Amino acid sequence: MKKYLIAGPRHPTPGGPPPRPGLHARSTASPGTHADHIDSIADIGLLFDGHFNAERGITDNDFLLAAATLGVEVAAIQAVAEVETLGNPFDSQGRPTILYERHYFHRLTQGRFDATHPAISQATTGGYGKSREQYPKLAEAWHLAPDAALRSASWGRFQIMGNNFLAAGFTSAAAMVLAHARAEPEHLRAFVQFVAHNKPMLGALRRNDWETFALLYNGPGYKKNRYDEKMASAYARIKAAAQQFPPGQH
Repeated sequence: MKKYLIAGPRHPTPGGPPPRPGLHARSTASPGTHADHIDSIADIGLLFDGHFNAERGITDNDFLLAAATLGVEVAAIQAVAEVETLGNPFDSQGRPTILYERHYFHRLTQGRFDATHPAISQATTGGYGKSREQYPKLAEAWHLAPDAALRSASWGRFQIMGNNFLAAGFTSAAAMVLAHARAEPEHLRAFVQFVAHNKPMLGALRRNDWETFALLYNGPGYKKNRYDEKMASAYARIKAAAQQFPPGQH
């Protein structure tokens, strides 16, 4: 069964063209890697300096089941994945790709670290920095307020905020992070739960109403990054390609 890897992590600096989606073989975690041992909140500290080999890729059947569960088209889910993740769902060390949001950390900690740690805690959005800066920022926040730190980053293939752990079907932000660190199919399961939890969002995805979906999924700033346009374009292209090359024939 093929596993799809559709583009990769959302880059903190908008405006760059998304790379083409591609097909890659499944990569499964080997015994003894950190991915096998992340099973407690304390182990999340391994994310900051460890190398991981999580299960990579999402099968055709995974996508079909997710689409059937939500009552949407496979191409619609794949379009969201492509736009949200412009490089890879995992970084060069095998950790889930993240984008750290300083304004979330500010809000969750009532701004008490703004003066002493301004790079990771501010009332305003921005200051994202490069992809390689995301985990150092998260680590700094983790040592100050672990739960708030995990809730202040978006995670994996679909870039769901840790603060949305309940809507994504988890009991804690830590549980969500642990799942994302183990296997890419967990990213898809979280997306299904998250969208199903929000009826207006689900309705928009079923209608392929990308403007409404982007507003609900990405927030009121979606127009700045043209999320609606990018998703509409990706959906049209992926659907056309699927019609030309049905599953199992490419």
